[in-house]
Amino acid sequence: MLTIKVDTALCSGHARCAAVAPDIYILDDDGYCIADGIKVPEEHETLAKRGARACPERAITIVEE
Repeated sequence: MLTIKVDTALCSGHARCAAVAPDIYILDDDGYCIADGIKVPEEHETLAKRGARACPERAITIVEE
């Protein structure tokens, strides 16, 4: 299982992660990613990785457990 880690200091609210994977990357009302600590089910791992790669600020890290 994967866990999403979001560096909120780096997130600039581009919302590209949510554009790629809206069911995984949850945004606050201002468009900033609040998916920190979310566990990603195995069937969504590829999509979660794509969403992380879409972040221009590299604020998202995927941790394998």
